[in-house]
Amino acid sequence: MPPPPALFRSLLAPADWSQLAPAVQRMHADGEVLEASGQAQVRGASHAFARGLRRLLTLPEPGDAQAIALTIERHASHERWTRRFARGRMHSTLRRGNDAHLRERLGPVTLHFSLRRESDAIDWQLRRASLLGLPLPRGLFGTVFSRSGANEGRYTFDIDVHLPLLGRLVSYHGWLEIEHVR
Repeated sequence: MPPPPALFRSLLAPADWSQLAPAVQRMHADGEVLEASGQAQVRGASHAFARGLRRLLTLPEPGDAQAIALTIERHASHERWTRRFARGRMHSTLRRGNDAHLRERLGPVTLHFSLRRESDAIDWQLRRASLLGLPLPRGLFGTVFSRSGANEGRYTFDIDVHLPLLGRLVSYHGWLEIEHVR
């Protein structure tokens, strides 16, 4: 049985894929299971509502220099990402939408991103969001900055989520090195 197709490669033009940093290509390439580890800085609002929403969406809790381990399981129709931070475990399911957007499901919320190559990195541009399958008004899902890049040969990530009236729900940035691909 052939391995599942690489999701990110299918969402970017071949010319864009070839211009990505090697570390980004390796992280988002073929293989049934990828395991990586590294370090992350996590920030976020400290009030009870933000903490509760992070728990519902399985987002990590704030903390400096947290160890992080990532497992990506690739299936024919989706990828299952499990991120184990020192202060929380984050699960999401990523798949290609009918509109050629990347859909990431975090608990009851689905985020719809268009992917764009920016220099040698991938910018994830949030286009819409839904809660339990119902579209959310644009004003409710705030701003999400997400970028996958490379620095000194390592895969890097930078995510920053701000919600109206809530402020920064979570931001996390750091690096990963691939340990195993099969």
